Amino acid sequence: MQDYEESLSFLGTWGPFQKRVFYLLGLTIIPSGYNLLCVIFLLATPSHHCSIPHHSNLSHDWVQAIIPVQLVGGRPERSSCSRYELDQVQNLSASGTTLNLSSPQVLLSSLTQEGCRDGWTYSTEHYQSTVVSEFNLVCSDQWKQPLSSVFYFLGGLLGCFVSGQISDRFGRKPVLFGAIIALSIFSSALAFAPSWPVFVVLFFMLGLGSEILMGSTRVIFSSLCLPWAYVFGELMLPVTSYLLSNWRHLSLAMAVPGLACIPLWWLIPESPRWLVSRGRIQEAELLLRSAAVENRVQVPHNIVFSARVEKPTSEKAQSANFLDLLRTPNIRHITLILWFIWFSNSVCYFGLSFNTSSLYGNPFLNYFLLTAVELPAYAACWLAARGLPRRQSYVSFVLLGALALLLIQLTLNSQPVFTLILVLVGKFGLLAGTGVLYMYTSELSPTVIRTTAMSTCAMFSRVGSSLSPYLLQLAVFYQFLPWIVVGALSLLSVVICVLLPETFRQPLPDTIQQVAVTQRFRWPWASAPPLKDDGKSAEDTTVAPEVICTTCL
Repeated sequence: MQDYEESLSFLGTWGPFQKRVFYLLGLTIIPSGYNLLCVIFLLATPSHHCSIPHHSNLSHDWVQAIIPVQLVGGRPERSSCSRYELDQVQNLSASGTTLNLSSPQVLLSSLTQEGCRDGWTYSTEHYQSTVVSEFNLVCSDQWKQPLSSVFYFLGGLLGCFVSGQISDRFGRKPVLFGAIIALSIFSSALAFAPSWPVFVVLFFMLGLGSEILMGSTRVIFSSLCLPWAYVFGELMLPVTSYLLSNWRHLSLAMAVPGLACIPLWWLIPESPRWLVSRGRIQEAELLLRSAAVENRVQVPHNIVFSARVEKPTSEKAQSANFLDLLRTPNIRHITLILWFIWFSNSVCYFGLSFNTSSLYGNPFLNYFLLTAVELPAYAACWLAARGLPRRQSYVSFVLLGALALLLIQLTLNSQPVFTLILVLVGKFGLLAGTGVLYMYTSELSPTVIRTTAMSTCAMFSRVGSSLSPYLLQLAVFYQFLPWIVVGALSLLSVVICVLLPETFRQPLPDTIQQVAVTQRFRWPWASAPPLKDDGKSAEDTTVAPEVICTTCL
């Protein structure tokens, strides 16, 4: 839509109007960041053991000994799902049998074990109440805990399919604020869920609203500057969770940022580009004349963005579809590689977030640090975007993160501080690489199908996030397996990224036929030869506005 950009050049690029819209849009993304990883605190599993009825009349020693001790990670821990048979222990306690482990009078190992027939007793060290402790999603019902997270992310996956379509049909502004309101409504309703099935349904809708909000904002907001406001929302979550240790109170608090954004409806305008694309020329012209007054610039007598100007882009957009991403060998190879990289990045990001619950220390502080490290990660990404090749930047960042995550198995049980440092370094590398990946994907995709390419990559990202809750369950087979899987996936994405062509300071492809040939093998630091498809140089090629936004802002 280059003609459109030229017709609006009189407004300038960074006037008061653009600044106001930019910062206000930053505020609207905070609710989504605040809700994204609420599953970590809502579905937290406190330490627990079988409940012992008060009427059992056991002595204090037998109350302590009735729970078997198991070795977990080389350390003794009380069993979470079994106890010694209550009738046997009551008989021993009633007969005055003294419990002395140093003598063979009573051998605990000879007693029969049973399940937690009288429920569980949950630790209140960090949480007064969670969904897991209230609905007893432990032991035989433990499978419901990750499934709840899956439903939340499946809601986000559905949002990927509908967010772009409803934004194109109804406008950016109504969908943006509709998603904010939906997010607040379902967050509030979550606090009154009477049972686990009702909670899962509401959680699914919450994930749907969160993704529609993220998708509608992604269309009109820079992909590199969006995370700054997003991270601020994420940082608010552990603070609120610490102050409100009850999950129902936390659910109500999650609705507050969305409600606070509703007054912004009267301050944020509709996208003039969307108005023009829908033929609402008079509304777009009125909005732009108002913006010109705010920017104190002279308004042209005629603002030219007629249907004739928009027609070529519209026809191109209509002619491109999902299957075009697989049409030619070049675009097909690039698309398949990008889909896998986005999938693996999402599995690693969310898997890493879920795995923090297995770290020692305060869970709120661990999550806060793990979120705060995203700020320097995106800063590093911004610096890399200014002067480093995309492929080299991505490979370097993600390789750093992968190596740190693979080293965790050396320190997990012995050095909790070093383990946390390695997790932070791993998160830094993955997030910085993800920031580069946004730019890299945009620059690899031809103009006529760039939006579709980004949407499909986001879809595979949501598929990865839907599978990530089960990553922590792999620790049942081997304690370090979740960390090994995250590190291995990151390494694999680095290896196949080497096969992608470099795009830094290269002319962007406008058509599918101009897509660069994938590399058979090239070291990440090797420079790619300039494209010679149609004689265009990097200086002569017009860079797409969305790529300018991500690389220069």
